[in-house]
Amino acid sequence: MFKRRKPKHVVLKVKNIMWPCMGWLRLLSYYKHRVGRMRGTPEMIAAGFASGVAVSFTPLMGLHFVLGIIVAMVVRGSLVASMFGTFFGNPWTFPIIWLLIYKLGLLILYGHTAGTEAMTALNLHDFMKNPKDILFPMMVGGIPCAIITWVLTYYVVRDAIDTYQKRRKRRLARKTMKAFRDSAK
Repeated sequence: MFKRRKPKHVVLKVKNIMWPCMGWLRLLSYYKHRVGRMRGTPEMIAAGFASGVAVSFTPLMGLHFVLGIIVAMVVRGSLVASMFGTFFGNPWTFPIIWLLIYKLGLLILYGHTAGTEAMTALNLHDFMKNPKDILFPMMVGGIPCAIITWVLTYYVVRDAIDTYQKRRKRRLARKTMKAFRDSAK
C-alpha cells in the first residue's frame, strides 16, 4: 500500500546510503525531530541514544543493533533511541573510529612504540590471515572510547531533548490556546 510504484534500483539504494539524496542537513534535521518526539523522559531517550553511539565504537560490525539494545536495556534507556544512536557508526565514520580504537588498543596493550610500528602492518591481508591480532586491540581500545562517548553523548542529548520537548510543549500549548480563542469568537 505504501510502496513505490517503481522500486529503487540497488545502485541508487547504495548511493543513498553513502550520500543521502535529501542532503545531510535535512537528514540530520529528520533524525533530530524523530528522537525529540520519542516517548519517554529525556534521561531515558538520552541513555538509549548514548548506548547506540557507544556500541558504534566496537569492531563487532553486524552486532551493533543487538549490542545497542542490550546496553540500553542494562541502563534502562529507550530501545528505539539506541537504534538511532547506532547510525553514528556509518561508512563515513567507521574508518576513523576503527583507526582510533586500534591505535588506542595497541597503546594500552603494548605501549607507545609498539603502536606506531604495528600500525604500518594494518591491511586486509593481515586481517584475514590472523584476525585476533587486529580485533583484540580494537576491542581493548573500543572499551574506553565507548565509555567516554556514552557519558558525553548522554549529557549532550539529554539537555538537547529536554530543551526540544519543553519548546514543543509550549508551542503546542500556544497553538491550543489560539484555537480555543478562535472557537470562542
